Amino acid sequence: MGVDYYNILKVEKGATEEDVKKSYRRLAMKWHPDKNPNNKKEAEAKFKQISEAYEVLSDPQKRQIYDQLGEEGLKDMPPPGSTENRNGFNPRDAEDIFAEFFGSSPFGFGSAGASRSMRRLVQETEILTIDIKPGWKKGTKITFPDKGNEQPNQLPADLVFVIDEKPHEVFRRDGNDLVMNYSVTLAEAIGGLTVEAKTLDNRALLIPVNEIISPGYEVLVSGEGMPIAKEPGNRGDLKIRFEVKFPTRLTTEQRAALKRALGG
Repeated sequence: MGVDYYNILKVEKGATEEDVKKSYRRLAMKWHPDKNPNNKKEAEAKFKQISEAYEVLSDPQKRQIYDQLGEEGLKDMPPPGSTENRNGFNPRDAEDIFAEFFGSSPFGFGSAGASRSMRRLVQETEILTIDIKPGWKKGTKITFPDKGNEQPNQLPADLVFVIDEKPHEVFRRDGNDLVMNYSVTLAEAIGGLTVEAKTLDNRALLIPVNEIISPGYEVLVSGEGMPIAKEPGNRGDLKIRFEVKFPTRLTTEQRAALKRALGG
């Protein structure tokens, strides 16, 4: 009968790949030698059996051969790097193979051909989708369990993505707020202006500023910042920080007019 890998892993023959993984995790933790210091030899033997069973039942190719031919069938599998060709045929006499394809065999013409089991190694490609949530911040981690590197007799590692942010040409993020710098002339700083700002979702904001703007002056526009991930529907604020561009030269008349206007 051979070794019953299904019984060793405590799963049914029709168990899914996920069932096999879960059962292996549970039994591996139970029988790990480090967790059984008082019965280490038995634990080592059990742990080895569990690992061998998982190696077979977690591999679709090995599992199929085991289901059909049992443990003995696995022993006939070619080792890695063998000369078995891609259709699963072992090297043999070319005339015999041709005879089988033609409908005869080395034992005489007229036979019904031949049957042969074929094994193919297929590398699966899986597309993982990450749904970026509004308001996610730099450093946010997205984990895909069991999608990382996989080693023989070991559970696959987790695959972890870490969110990064590209710099924006206008806005800088400050927590849930957005910060933008806005340059104004001295005349605008004194006489007032309307700031035109285009949001990240392409809306046009018109913000009137009637106060006198000094260097470092800031206007807060409530609710026009980043979405708050943990508070759906809420947003941070938009902070507009002003830079005043002073003229590099003035005529005598301009200086005099400016003094009169400012009461100097």
